[in-house]
This record gives sequence, C-alpha cells and structure tokens, in this order.
Amino acid sequence: MKRDFDHLIDLAFEEDFGNEGDVTAESIFTNEEAKAVLLAKQDGILAGSFIFERVFEKIDPGISIKFLMADGDALKSGDKVAKLTGKAVSLLKGERTALNFICFLSGIASIASRYVTEAKKYGKTVILDTRKTLPGYRRLSKYAVTMGGGTNHRQGLYDMVLIKDNHIDASGSITNAVSCVRKKWMNKFKIEVECRTLDDVKEALGLKVDVIMLDNMDVAATREAVKITGGLIPLEISGGVNLETLPVMANTGVSFISVGRLTHSAPAFDFSLDITVG
Repeated sequence: MKRDFDHLIDLAFEEDFGNEGDVTAESIFTNEEAKAVLLAKQDGILAGSFIFERVFEKIDPGISIKFLMADGDALKSGDKVAKLTGKAVSLLKGERTALNFICFLSGIASIASRYVTEAKKYGKTVILDTRKTLPGYRRLSKYAVTMGGGTNHRQGLYDMVLIKDNHIDASGSITNAVSCVRKKWMNKFKIEVECRTLDDVKEALGLKVDVIMLDNMDVAATREAVKITGGLIPLEISGGVNLETLPVMANTGVSFISVGRLTHSAPAFDFSLDITVG
C-alpha cells in the first residue's frame, strides 16, 4: 500500500516545485543536518503514517523516520508522533506535502471515531462512509474511515447495486428497477434500495432485497420502518445525520447509518512538524 499513492505524491510535488524547486529552502541550506518532531496539537486518531513516510522517502531516501505510534492509535494533544533526521533542505521541501496527507487522513479517522463512539452508546448500529470523496482520494479516505472504527460502504459503482430515487423514477417503480438488475446480474451483487416512504419500504421488503436505505426519514417514520421489516432486512439511515442527531437515530434500531461528512468535510487534524537545524 505504501507505494500505491505515488501518483498523488508526484502531483503534489509538481504543484509545489514547478520548474524551479524549493527556491527558499534550496537557497538557504545545502548539506546541513536537521532533526524534526511530528507533534499532535489536538486529540484524535492517527491515520496516514505510511504516506507521510513515503513523501520523505521520495524527496530524499537518506531521511530517517521513526513513528512512535501506529495508524488507528488514539492521539492526545502534545503527543510526539514521529521523529525524523536528515538534510534540512529535504525536510523543509517535504514538510507541507507530508503534513497535508497526514492531517487530511487523521482528520477523517478522528471524526469517524467520534461517530462510532457515539453510536456504540445506543446499540450495535454500524457507521458507514459514502462515495462522497475527492477524485483520486477515495481509497485513502475510506482507509482513514476504518482507522477511526468506521466501516466502508461500497467502493464504487462496480461492487454493489444501489437503486436510488433517480433509478426508481426513471424505471417506473422499485419493482421494475430490481427486476432489471436481477435479470442482468442474477445474484452476483448485493442489492440495496433507497426508500422515500413507508410504502416504498413495504415494496422493497416484498422483493427481498439485501438492504433498505431510508432516505431522510424522520425518527417516527424510521421507527415504523423498523417495525415493518421486523429484522428481516437490514435498514440504513442516510441523510442529515450529525453528531447531535446521531443518538436518537441510532436508538431507532437500524443496522447502519451512513455519514457523508466523514469524507467530504472532515476537519483537518492539527499537526506540526518542528524542525531543528544542527
């Protein structure tokens, strides 16, 4: 996995270095040795240590990095997360790119952990991510979700059938849409159906699909959907769930809650890389 994202690192280098390289660091430093410490400046969950390390490896293989914690570990503000030694110019050139990756991924892991921790207070509801990711960063983002204790939904459009409102409206009904999928793929893919009303839930239940997604249903409707399905089909809540509404929604008895915020708007984790020359 460590080398799987070299293309993203190379793109970041291209953006940073242009045709001239680091015109600041390369003007001030040549072969001076330096040490650096990666510090956590808030509480949260670590994710992305491997790509942080890979950034510096590609900048200068002579840089030595020792992580004191592993991905998935809980961080406290002030924790020393990693120690680095190497050429000052190399550490400075890779600093921002490495931080961008680890701040982004640890931010996702940290917000996922908050949702998972909260959901566990009210039963066995599983927190899922979504496909709401930056192009090129889906695999990294979904990895970070798992480091925070969350669970991946489908990876893309290719590994699971999810029949949503537009599919249903275009085909005429849930029944028609499910029939078309089964005719083409038989039982190759799990089928999930988005339901906007309780009548939709009853229709999907009769079709014996694998999962029913409740689209923006309120608490009362969600509880009724749980009664209707009677545990025969897992239910997923989608839309509008945040940390404030999570307790009441997790307490309805659904199996899953999918949260777009985990990957589309998680706050970046606050790290600093303190570099000392000499």
